[in-house]
Amino acid sequence: MANHDSKKNNQSHSEHDGHKHHNHEHHNHEHHDHEHHSHDHREHHNHNGHDHSGHGHGGGHAGHHEHMIDDFKKRFWVSLVLAIPITYLSPMIQMLFNYEVNFTGNTIVLFLLSTIVFFYGGKPFLLGAWDEIKTKTPGMMLLISLAIVTAYIYSTLTAFLIDGSDFYFEVATLIVIMLLGHWVEMRSIMGASKALEELIKLMPKEAHKIDASGNIVEVSVEELHPGDEILVKSGEKIPIDGEIFEGESTVDESMLTGESVPVEKGPGMKAIGGAVNGEGVLKIKVNKIGNDTYLSQVIQLVSEAENTKSKAQGFANIAAKWLFYVAVVAGIITIAYWSTTGDFEFALERMVTVLIIACPHALGLAMPLVTSRSTSIAAKNGLLIRNRTPFENARKLDRVVFDKTGTLTEGNFGVTDIHPSNNVSKDELVKLAYSVETQSDHPIAKGIVKEGKNRNLELYEVTNYRNLTGKGLTADVKGTEIAVISPGAMKANNIDFDEETYEKLAQQGKTVVFVLRDNVLQGMIALADIIRESSYEVIKQLKDSGIETVMMTGDNNRVANYVGEKLGLSKVISEVLPHDKSDNVKKLKEGGKKVAMIGDGINDAPALAEADLGIAIGAGTDVAIETADVVLVNSDPVDILNILKLSKASYRKMIQNLGWAAGYNVIAIPLAAGVLYNVGIVITPAIGAAVMSLSTIICAINAQLLKID
Repeated sequence: MANHDSKKNNQSHSEHDGHKHHNHEHHNHEHHDHEHHSHDHREHHNHNGHDHSGHGHGGGHAGHHEHMIDDFKKRFWVSLVLAIPITYLSPMIQMLFNYEVNFTGNTIVLFLLSTIVFFYGGKPFLLGAWDEIKTKTPGMMLLISLAIVTAYIYSTLTAFLIDGSDFYFEVATLIVIMLLGHWVEMRSIMGASKALEELIKLMPKEAHKIDASGNIVEVSVEELHPGDEILVKSGEKIPIDGEIFEGESTVDESMLTGESVPVEKGPGMKAIGGAVNGEGVLKIKVNKIGNDTYLSQVIQLVSEAENTKSKAQGFANIAAKWLFYVAVVAGIITIAYWSTTGDFEFALERMVTVLIIACPHALGLAMPLVTSRSTSIAAKNGLLIRNRTPFENARKLDRVVFDKTGTLTEGNFGVTDIHPSNNVSKDELVKLAYSVETQSDHPIAKGIVKEGKNRNLELYEVTNYRNLTGKGLTADVKGTEIAVISPGAMKANNIDFDEETYEKLAQQGKTVVFVLRDNVLQGMIALADIIRESSYEVIKQLKDSGIETVMMTGDNNRVANYVGEKLGLSKVISEVLPHDKSDNVKKLKEGGKKVAMIGDGINDAPALAEADLGIAIGAGTDVAIETADVVLVNSDPVDILNILKLSKASYRKMIQNLGWAAGYNVIAIPLAAGVLYNVGIVITPAIGAAVMSLSTIICAINAQLLKID
């Protein structure tokens, strides 16, 4: 049979409904027991999207993520309201705007309001900073905390113990702006992945155990042991991994493998827990329990990949890390130098000014605004960004790995070749097959029916429809018997056909059916999983950009190589068992190569998690979607081109904004440190605040100018 990823392989040799017609022995596809391809998943959703490593939003539930967004929102509004009287009472603002507020206890009121903002509004940053210290990964949280802790402690000292300027205004505005930035960024990102929960939900809780006397006993899945025998009724989920010892059925493994076509199962074949049984009744001997089962291994793979991946830092965090080092070094040099003059209070004020200015408001707001804007543009272009850090790094990709079925191909059979015999026209040949196949819902039948409809052919009236198990279909049309049968049935009936043409088609991984009228050959029709039109464009553009294109599939070599050659792929990896997919991604990453993976099934999940950028097809399984960093809502791989363009454009904007923010710092930090103090030039906290605000506004406007080139 042909061209349908291992995923499909099975299928077609299954019945064409009963249509076992294409038993297509050919391309010895013998459905290589494709249970395999399924265990391939580790997810990555490291929502470090908002690199807030700190504030507890590391790993889990969308509900938790919603709570985090609400928490930042509430802290922002409370802090903003309190920042208004703090600003009004701030001596620095009074001096800047030349007014005076003086009443008994005004300093205490300013201190109390600022203390509430510092502890309530600053709590996420302080907790985040502690996490960054523990993990030795300084970033945004530590930079912000350095500035607000220094400013708050110094302001409290100047309010009650020593001479000097207060920075309560700076504490309040920095916290308000940083809370706003984090709130905007978190709200623009979809949030925590639920992939592990989705996987666990797939597993049934109970099983029908066959006891020693042959009676059926209801037990929980936890009570099963290797060697136990269970019964799976039609329509039920298979509760646990095992081997079928009695019964035949079609099993829907699409939730596990991403393949839409049910797989024929019989004695001696494997059954995967979580797959859905079709019409037949199966008796299964349990051979794996607990952590050894397929889904448990998938959960483990996903979990491991997520934990590894979530250590990555986003661009803003990396910039913040270096600014933190700059601030600490500049602050130490400043206080050390000015302490030699004997005026420690002045030295302390200079150091505090340096540390506050080193944490630019622009970095806290401008980066999230780029994030928010790029997420919005992405959504309009059918891209759902779930994990910012891998998306930001998409600009550095060296290789893109595609799953075949449902990604590069449509995942549906279509007619590719029509070879009529003798005086039969192509339309007549299709019309005969179309009329008979309308009685079947097998994937091959659907492909022929689709072709008939595309050609606007009228159906013949069909009577006496019969399903020849393992061979094909027959029906009476206008007093003659029309049969649509497999190559195996042709050989079994000793009917001659053009074997050269057939072999050529089979070599391309196509499934071939033969149409007979009263046992006389009318012609052959070849079908294959149709390559998406957009796949040609995406492969060409990626190659033109210097990015290697790789297809990884469980399907056999012939089918895979045929698709690879048609598309001009750089590399084809075929007959890959599901649990090997992530290992292949690891190999492709060797040598520091950045690898993206595009897939749609549970079997792709570990590979999606392992890749530097995991991309899920929107029409794929929930688990693949939950595992991915980016989801292609329109299920069209051509959208990966927009991911690359938007990632590059976002990076450029971030660099520009960092340039504005850092450019201000390059000038402001030395002046704040007092390098020109002896010639009368020094940055006062008031001037620093004004220039910082201007820098932030410029960055905010620049972020809004982001677009896909």
